[in-house]
Amino acid sequence: MLLLNVIKYALITLNILPYRFTYRRVLFIIYLATLVTHVMLDEPRFAQPIPNVTVAVGRDANLPCVVEHLGTYKVAWIHIDRQMILTIHRHVISRIPRYSITYDNANTWLLHVSQAQQDDRGYYMCQVNTNPMISQVGYLQVVVPPNILDIESTPSSVAVRENQSINMTCRADGFPTPKIIWRREDGQSITVERKKKVMVYDGEQLQLIKVSRNEMGAYLCIATNGVPPSVSKRIILDVEFSPMIWVPNQLVGAPAGTDVTIDCHTEAHPRAIIYWVYNSVMVLPSKKYLIDYTENSYRAHMKLTIKNLQNGDFGNYRCISKNSLGETEGSIRVYEIPQPSSPSKQITHVVSAEPKETPTLRNESSRIIQPEVVFSMRTPDNGHGSPGAATTGDRKGTLAIGQSVFYTDFPPKEYGQSSSDHVAQASHVLSHISLLLLALLPPRILFRQC
Repeated sequence: MLLLNVIKYALITLNILPYRFTYRRVLFIIYLATLVTHVMLDEPRFAQPIPNVTVAVGRDANLPCVVEHLGTYKVAWIHIDRQMILTIHRHVISRIPRYSITYDNANTWLLHVSQAQQDDRGYYMCQVNTNPMISQVGYLQVVVPPNILDIESTPSSVAVRENQSINMTCRADGFPTPKIIWRREDGQSITVERKKKVMVYDGEQLQLIKVSRNEMGAYLCIATNGVPPSVSKRIILDVEFSPMIWVPNQLVGAPAGTDVTIDCHTEAHPRAIIYWVYNSVMVLPSKKYLIDYTENSYRAHMKLTIKNLQNGDFGNYRCISKNSLGETEGSIRVYEIPQPSSPSKQITHVVSAEPKETPTLRNESSRIIQPEVVFSMRTPDNGHGSPGAATTGDRKGTLAIGQSVFYTDFPPKEYGQSSSDHVAQASHVLSHISLLLLALLPPRILFRQC
């Protein structure tokens, strides 16, 4: 009774009830207040919104629904896009086994989506069967890493003739939509749009106009959409052209008995057959011939070393390059040059009445040696009393023939006598000729000349 009176006077004070009322009215008001309080305190409500969840395809996802004061009410999960009831309370209604429900006794109902697929993307509703019904919605985003569609893209290897154009295509799917970029594997620039050079080209199609052999190589098509991993496809571009040859040295000289190396460079694609020909016969590797071959992309370098050159080894050698598009050749002439002389001693003979020591001359770099030669000048008596007839004795002078002595690259043709012997013989011949002239000429002519 005390509680009723307190409530009575309180309501009167608040002017909610009239001064005069019956106990029946008071009890009805208390019931209404208790019902409203019960409804306000014990009615289910959501404690927090459902978050938006993003998951990669094939991964697991969880959607939480937190409900307070659930009481005897039930929680249900619905896939709005599919219009499908997934769970009610702790029971799974959907026939898709990847869906499940758990309750952690802390007002949280957790919807599990295992190995999420693209069809699982969409809005999910958490619903409580109150009257009226209450619900809230969350979004599950299923992202897909990029994947290149080989059937819609250019094959892994394509070929084009030089100076022609080509379009290379690369398509990919994924979610979000992937972005396509092109790069060259060797890091070189890509020539597009009227000889404009770029390091990276964006777009599904890469158009190359009037392709040159320098654009041959591997191109990388890379697809990315922010979902790892990014993927790429390697497309090899082959530019076909007939062989070309250039020879660094078309004339090569070498002495007999030495080794000589000749070489030629060639460019061709498809790969060319390269070989050497001498006197209409293919040169094969042997003890006589050494062949060295190096190749880099469409370029090749071939060397031929000829061992111990002989007379039959001099002449024209041809470097021939041949592929399915054509054939070309380069010519190299190997000719003989004299053998350079090695440093040796040269002797200058002394022409004199009495034998003297023979001086020895050595080659000192490129210095020219001019030896002095002492020889005797004797004139027999001619009977005319000429001054020349009375003079007899030794005289010092320089050698008239061959007075400059030095080393040359051309060896003498005759090895039986030295050059100094020839000089001595020439000196004797000249002296005899001068004596004959003195004997034949009259004395008056001799005096007039003097």
